[in-house]
Amino acid sequence: MICDGEGIETGRYREKEKEMSERVEERLKALGLEIPEASSPAANYVPYVVSGGLIFVSGQLPVEGGEMMYKGRLGDGVSEEEGYEAAKLCGVNILAQVKRALDGDLDRVQRVVRLGGFVASTPEFTAHPRVVNGASDLMVDVFAEKGRHARAAVGVSALPLGVSVEVEALVAFV
Repeated sequence: MICDGEGIETGRYREKEKEMSERVEERLKALGLEIPEASSPAANYVPYVVSGGLIFVSGQLPVEGGEMMYKGRLGDGVSEEEGYEAAKLCGVNILAQVKRALDGDLDRVQRVVRLGGFVASTPEFTAHPRVVNGASDLMVDVFAEKGRHARAAVGVSALPLGVSVEVEALVAFV
């Protein structure tokens, strides 16, 4: 019997990792999600930084197939439901960056620690938390309890390239 540094039998530990892997892949399939290739940054920054067991993911936009989706402001032509879908798409793009950072292995995610959501909106719009739930709900759907996180949902007057939502993340991994 070979044990790791914490007395766990390596073979059993690997079996458990494999089971967890299959569960995350099953969740993604059940959600009808395919994680795209991670996009490159649009300016002078990196898409993520790995430091001390944490992945700091730069703000992700609602990009699909290379096209900016959900442009405009909440309260002025973009509905709350569209904002939710925009935040969910930002969440998918966060997963793409995390997957790249972890060499394709999302099962190494130990915890989604925090999400920061920015919602382009009119001054009268106040449902920012419900919009950012699009990304939050996705993290819980994909990672179950490990997907529960601290969060901020902030209204802003404008976002890059005219999109309605941007979401950043902090993710712990093993």
